Amino acid sequence: MSDPIIQVRHLTKVFGEGESAVHALDDISLDVHPGEIYGIIGLSGAGKSTLVRCLNLLERPTSGSVLVDGKEMTKLSDKELRLARRNVTMIFQSFNLLMQRTCLKNICFPMELSGVPKAKAEQRARELLEIVGLSDKAEAYPAQLSGGQKQRIAIARALATDPKVLLCDEATSALDPTTTASILSLLKDLNQKLGVTVVVITHQMSVIEEICTKVAILDGGSIAEEGEVTDIFSNPKTDAARRLVYPGGVSENLLSSSSRTIRVAFNGGTAYQPLIASLAIDCGVKVNILGADTRNIDGKAFGSMLLGLPEDENEAAKALSYIRSQPYVTAEEVDHHG
Repeated sequence: MSDPIIQVRHLTKVFGEGESAVHALDDISLDVHPGEIYGIIGLSGAGKSTLVRCLNLLERPTSGSVLVDGKEMTKLSDKELRLARRNVTMIFQSFNLLMQRTCLKNICFPMELSGVPKAKAEQRARELLEIVGLSDKAEAYPAQLSGGQKQRIAIARALATDPKVLLCDEATSALDPTTTASILSLLKDLNQKLGVTVVVITHQMSVIEEICTKVAILDGGSIAEEGEVTDIFSNPKTDAARRLVYPGGVSENLLSSSSRTIRVAFNGGTAYQPLIASLAIDCGVKVNILGADTRNIDGKAFGSMLLGLPEDENEAAKALSYIRSQPYVTAEEVDHHG
């Protein structure tokens, strides 16, 4: 495996001093490899936004180190830091567009700051407008755009300096579910086509599930759990992970009352209700719904359900096989004794 493009070691961030000091981050260490879509998730106040701001030194860590593309960010001069930030750009929940500038001029702005000639900057901005699907909005102003369109312009602007890393701080929180799905699809597309590494900060497990390969779960300023998304979904080991992974806040008691539990994820098939009914009709197998967190986006089902399988091994195997054979559905056994 290639060297990490982001290496965070023993990162601590304290706001204030003495008795009123707030420890926002406490001894954070993590690696993000080139080409990954890496998720950082936690409930409100977990330290997510502070962490992402430390990655490009919008916040200066109290202690610890942040290496991006081999450079120790905390040791760079102001000029070196400005250059380094071209490789680590950011999109925000509130878009942060310049309202007096057209979409084209918004995208040109970081190139102007970098000294790119005007004609070349405009040509690149038009290419980026095409990449994010808004070629027709070059002369429009941000106030004329929907939330999803504003975020696409913000993404195009972030890509203007050909960054190696795109930091997304709650980039879909202000958007409706359908628009969120389209922005996540765009980020996945950019990751695959441009090879840009994406770090996604969110409080929504559905966002992690949709596009991330690796995830770190923050809880109270520390990393509670980190690893492959599929591993954490199928076997969350900490309370912080369980709170985020199990739909509807399913309790440990309910989980332990079922001998085998599976987590079923719906990835854009038609509405999910018939799955349980058809399982009973086609296989003669009944399962318990322990919890569900699903949503209907344009007639397609997204989200997850937690199902208790029958105690009979043959019946359970039959149910699992049937569920896994369905299109747009994945199923993983949940180890709730770990």
